[in-house]
Amino acid sequence: MAEESAMDRFCGSEFWNSSLSWWTEDPDLTPCFEQTALVWTPCAFFWLFMLFDFWYLKASLDKNIPWSKISIAKLLFTIGLLVITILDLIMAFVKKGGDSELPRYSLDVWGPIIKIATFLLVLLFIPLNRKFGVQTSGCQFMFWFLFVILSIPRCRTEARAHQQRNEILDSNQEEIPDYSWEEYQFVSFFIFYAFACVMLFLNCFSDAMPRQTKYKRGPNEIPELSASFLSRITYRWFDSMALKGYRNPLEEDDLWDLRPQDSCKEVMPTFAYYWNKNVRKNYKQAAQTSEPKAQFANGKVSFENPQGNGRKKGMASIMPPIYKSFGGIFLFGSFFKLIADVLTFAQPQVLSLIIGYVEAFETTPQPEWKGILYSVLLFVLASIQTFILAQYFHRMFIVGLRIRTALINCIYRKALRISNAARKESTVGEIVNLMAVDAQRFMDLTTYLNMLWSAPLQIGLALYFLWQELGPSVLAGLAVMIIMIPLNGFIASRIKTYQIQQMTYKDKRVKLMNEVLSGIKVLKLYAWEPSFEKQVLDIRDKEIATLRSTAYLNASTSFLWSCAPFLVSLVTFATYLLTDEANQLSTKKVFVSIALFDIIKLPLTIIPMLNADIAETQVSVKRINKFLNSEELDPNNVQHDKSRPHPIIIENGHFSWGDEDETTLKNISMEVPKNNLVAIVGTVGSGKSSVVQAILGEMEKISGSVNTVGRLAYVPQQAWIQNATVRDNILFGKAYDRKRYNRVIDACALRTDIEILSAGDLTEIGEKGINLSGGQKQRISLARAVYNDADLYLLDDPLSAVDAHVGKHIFEEVIGPKGMLKNKTRVLVTHGITFLPQVDNIYVMKAGQVSENGTYAQLLKNKGAFADFLIQHLQDGEEEEEDLNQIKRQLSENAEPELLAPIEKAIKLARTESLSDSISVTSADSLMGRGSLRRRARRQESYDSAASAASLKRKQEVEGKLIETEKSQTGGVEFAVYKHYIKSVGIFLSVATLVLNFAFQAFQIGSNIWLTQWSNDKEVETNTAKRDMYLGVYGAFGFAQGLCNYGAAITLFTSSLNASFKVFRQLFDNIMHCPSEFFDTTPKGRILDRCSNDVNCLDMVMPLNIRMCMSTAFQVLATIVVISISTPIFLAVIVPIGFIYYFAQRFYVATSRQLMRLESVSRSPIYSHFGETVTGVSTIRAYTVEDRFIEESDNKVDKNQVCKYPSLIANRWLAIRLEMVGNLIILFASLFAVLGGQSNPGLVGLSVSYALQVTQTLNWLVRMSSDIETNIVSVERIKEYGETKQEAAWELEEDKKKPKNWPADGRVEFSNFQVRYREGLDLVLRGVSFNISGGEKVGIVGRTGAGKSSLTLALFRIIESAGGKIIIDGEDIAQLGLHMLRSRLTIIPQDPVLFSGSLRANLDPFDVKTDEEIWKALELSHLKAFAKGLTSGLNHEISEGGDNLSVGQRQLVCLARALLRKTKVLVLDEATAAVDLETDDLIQKTIRSEFKDCTVLTIAHRLNTIMDSDKVIVLDKGQITEFASPTELLDNPKSAFYSMAKDANLV
Repeated sequence: MAEESAMDRFCGSEFWNSSLSWWTEDPDLTPCFEQTALVWTPCAFFWLFMLFDFWYLKASLDKNIPWSKISIAKLLFTIGLLVITILDLIMAFVKKGGDSELPRYSLDVWGPIIKIATFLLVLLFIPLNRKFGVQTSGCQFMFWFLFVILSIPRCRTEARAHQQRNEILDSNQEEIPDYSWEEYQFVSFFIFYAFACVMLFLNCFSDAMPRQTKYKRGPNEIPELSASFLSRITYRWFDSMALKGYRNPLEEDDLWDLRPQDSCKEVMPTFAYYWNKNVRKNYKQAAQTSEPKAQFANGKVSFENPQGNGRKKGMASIMPPIYKSFGGIFLFGSFFKLIADVLTFAQPQVLSLIIGYVEAFETTPQPEWKGILYSVLLFVLASIQTFILAQYFHRMFIVGLRIRTALINCIYRKALRISNAARKESTVGEIVNLMAVDAQRFMDLTTYLNMLWSAPLQIGLALYFLWQELGPSVLAGLAVMIIMIPLNGFIASRIKTYQIQQMTYKDKRVKLMNEVLSGIKVLKLYAWEPSFEKQVLDIRDKEIATLRSTAYLNASTSFLWSCAPFLVSLVTFATYLLTDEANQLSTKKVFVSIALFDIIKLPLTIIPMLNADIAETQVSVKRINKFLNSEELDPNNVQHDKSRPHPIIIENGHFSWGDEDETTLKNISMEVPKNNLVAIVGTVGSGKSSVVQAILGEMEKISGSVNTVGRLAYVPQQAWIQNATVRDNILFGKAYDRKRYNRVIDACALRTDIEILSAGDLTEIGEKGINLSGGQKQRISLARAVYNDADLYLLDDPLSAVDAHVGKHIFEEVIGPKGMLKNKTRVLVTHGITFLPQVDNIYVMKAGQVSENGTYAQLLKNKGAFADFLIQHLQDGEEEEEDLNQIKRQLSENAEPELLAPIEKAIKLARTESLSDSISVTSADSLMGRGSLRRRARRQESYDSAASAASLKRKQEVEGKLIETEKSQTGGVEFAVYKHYIKSVGIFLSVATLVLNFAFQAFQIGSNIWLTQWSNDKEVETNTAKRDMYLGVYGAFGFAQGLCNYGAAITLFTSSLNASFKVFRQLFDNIMHCPSEFFDTTPKGRILDRCSNDVNCLDMVMPLNIRMCMSTAFQVLATIVVISISTPIFLAVIVPIGFIYYFAQRFYVATSRQLMRLESVSRSPIYSHFGETVTGVSTIRAYTVEDRFIEESDNKVDKNQVCKYPSLIANRWLAIRLEMVGNLIILFASLFAVLGGQSNPGLVGLSVSYALQVTQTLNWLVRMSSDIETNIVSVERIKEYGETKQEAAWELEEDKKKPKNWPADGRVEFSNFQVRYREGLDLVLRGVSFNISGGEKVGIVGRTGAGKSSLTLALFRIIESAGGKIIIDGEDIAQLGLHMLRSRLTIIPQDPVLFSGSLRANLDPFDVKTDEEIWKALELSHLKAFAKGLTSGLNHEISEGGDNLSVGQRQLVCLARALLRKTKVLVLDEATAAVDLETDDLIQKTIRSEFKDCTVLTIAHRLNTIMDSDKVIVLDKGQITEFASPTELLDNPKSAFYSMAKDANLV
């Protein structure tokens, strides 16, 4: 007998006996071991981990859980357990030691004491958890779980002992021993064990809801909050969502509320607290103030201004606050990762035990229970790893989400306070990118960040274990891996260059397509589509070529990686065998090494990626830091001293726009008395708006002082409109007061506009006010200010964008002495001279200084800058006829006689220019953005695109719904879409890809089976030739694998690129063939989205997805095949496992797809709201509504998290379920291998090592297949546009028979012609008939909407006839090909559209004219001098939309186009506001001389241009009312033409 150990003495019996426990057919543990080690392990676990429980108590946001059945039961059973244990202790003193013959050992006393202490602690937590609102405790669950599991051996021991005692008692022995102590222990233990099982059961559920919660818990709260520990680690609480998503596509209302811990309200204060500490550390401050821990003071979080306090020590970085705020959870997650990593390495060790077990089967079979133990152990290890990894990823995602929330909100708050100089440094797009790209980077990185320490750890451990198996030969394998890294790095950098190149091409293509779509109408009129289509497809060809190169590189990377594990094992085994004759490969060595090499593969792949990611994130950190450290507006720019006499006072102010040296405003002194109206006038660029900005505090004050008293309202010069309803834009966060609201609407002349809008004032306005005219935006902006009811009003030229009569109305109703604002203090920047006599005071600005001030009458007497301004202004000719009369009246009352002469002259000049288009001017009309078209308001030109009035009106009629809403796909994708894609790929290539992938897997299995064969072959030890043969064939297998893999990758990539090329070509061709109504109803952005994002998805995303999906699918297949070869009985288990897998996958895909859609829908509002805020920041600051905007932004972020969080959980939910399926495969593969009497250790090793990989593979398979389903939607969307309605054929066979010079005479005949814009709309022309002989000049006049433009569109068949016909030179145009028709007519359109490219390409895109012809056309269109002056002449690059030419020049380019084509029929859609009078005369002259023998149809807006035409057509409501020569019509005073001429002062 070995001498006693301390534990033996402690128990009074043997502690450990290996012959009893291990070397036996029937294993058992000693009672001492059962009562010490197996009881104390759970207790120790509990004492160790209860720290976490205390931490949870401290962190809990809730309080006070009511007593429930569960908590009462827990209390009673814990007390029960305590009683039993105390009883045990008492009985030990009664029955043992002292007088009794049974000795009392330490165990009898200390065993119960340890248990009593533990149960007391458990008991303590029951009221504590109730008090602090903790509903479930993981530590307690684990304690009871371990306790119950580890007590099982003792159950067996006690039951056996009881049975033996009964046998002894039943036998008729003389002396029956006294078993009372043993019997007592038996009874007490089983009651105790039953109680413990009940406690475990009770701990599977969570407690009731707390009564006091920090945040209100709604009925829609996330179940996770009150889920039990068990439900949390298995994610059972997510089942309801998965089920709901499986039954119906999820909608936004189905989502749960956000967990309070992840909301902005919880995340922000912590982050702000650490950020402010960090700012203070980096910027030395004069006074040190201690800051309280961050609180949400009425919902506001304040971030300190890094610039605001004292000297700078360095940049305040976001990193320290991030560590401090979120480091705790991150470290907790990292702890999980550490455990998981260690467990990974336990698996190969168990694998070697299993192989050892099978190897010994022939010679010295081991007892069967060991085999089962190993299999179960493998399963348990894999399962623990599954649960731990799920928790790890979950923690990382939470950290990522919180960091993103913190950064987005921090950036948002900063953007509201950044100074104008700092804002100029970056564009709005760049600032939005900080949020969209840089903050997102953090989120993507957090998951992988732990690989920084985990990868080296994994590699190090793997090498250690490999060294034990193979000795120094491992280094050879390692060398191969290390050589792979730079090789891959090199390929990766090449791929990157190609990607950049591809992006450039893509941008170019999208830019060109954007232009094509913007100018599609012009392209159709000129029949120029083929030329532009060719340009786009040429760029696309280059793009595909770059993608092809990338594909070859990608294939080579994948070749390298598929070869890597193989090469590594080949090199290692070869080195091992060839360095020493004695070295032999055993099965154990082979499979353990392969398992270990597999583990290394992942960290090695991730390290290079991780480095790149970290580098990118560092760039992001730098960019965010730069932004958060930039200058803020100085709040002291404006004082608010209430004791000053007037509400607005500036004294000797010098101001600049943040550039130190450049002073924009000098010596500004002005005061605005209470309730006065003060005007600021001056020429363009004299600093009028800057004065307003200075009052707002937006400009840097260099010296002097600004003081304002009272609340401000501000109307900026460029109206800032939010993407919200009209009403929300006007209310701007104020409560809705119907009476006041209606007064404001009427005063601002918005009533008619609102009536025209589809949903009245609840119509949603697109971003940047896209569906409003400039005038409407300006009036809404003004209405916002009026409704706001402030004390001071700063109006920056609010009347520039509206028509004269509307301007007058607004001035009288709102701004002027009788308006709604008469009792407010107002500052008005204006160009309108008409209103100046009614203001209290006028300040005249000149070159950034106030040159004079006074009332209207005073200033006219001064004859200073003001008088110059008047004359200058009149010569600009911006005034209406009626205004000119009024100005004349006002002047004759006030002005000096010597001033009157030049002013009279100016007025005369202006009058000749005045517009004579007799559009009935009503407010509704100004809505259409036409209004009075001759007020060429210089500044407004760029904003107010004269949205063609008629078409807008028509669109509005269709239910006010102009733009069809985009269908968000729900549910699955039809098979037809897949079929369509496979067809585009090509059947042959699809099959080839499949076959190659299959071959790759076959070779891989082959090489592994060859290895088993080799390791089982005993002859190799003596026969080196045989060994070399094995080695050679193994190498060949590997090489074949690599080739198949490369082939598979290449065929897949090239075929999918062919597909995306075909698909794009078809898509684009179809879009070019769409009739123009398609472009009216479909927003350009949506078409571009299909052509950029969806096509990009086909180019880049789909091939990788399909590749991954295929390889994982084949890998799963291979696993099943291999396991079934080695243990055929495994097939029986496959079916049920397959079912589980299938259901998990279906549930997941349905839910996850919809969640991802919802998430992307809720993500864009964050960025668009931010972009909107950055553009309107001065308005937001003026109205001091920053807090409301911050709250809106926070809500949008939270809403995005609401969609994002469940989709992350869905991944974990799936991972746990799938990995458990995989773990079952491991269990059965190893169990069957052990129990099935399998004697070939190689096959067993093979099947188990395949099974070990299957968990990851299954997971990837579902991910990839669901990604394919998500991305195939792109194919669906493209297919949808590939099937839209097309216009008539461009070319017909019959066209070729027509003479080259058709139409030779230019006779045009309309017979009973009718036309409508779209199906279901009213006719626009209702039976028009007239005849024009060749060479006649005809003018077409009529009010807006009479059908003038429709006539020309019908001539070009842009809109097809609904009855009747048009005949040109005897040919019915409906029988011609569209290009034949359109290329034989010429039009000079109303808005000149130019495309980016050379001047030459803009005149002659098909390159058919000679240089002489082009120069001749330029000379006739008066552009020759301009073109000669350009350095590159005809090759002069024109920028997008012709921005680098003036509008007049663009109009002349269009004239030159017409001269080049010179067909018999010319249509002139007269340009309205684009050209000045001179240019206009030139154009008229040229047309008269050059087109004298052509038929010319002119749509006239100014009657004087058509007075000399042969005939005039007067249209009204789609019918011809008059058709005769102008003289004839003018002789008849009753004619409509006569009244128009009278209006225009022509008669």
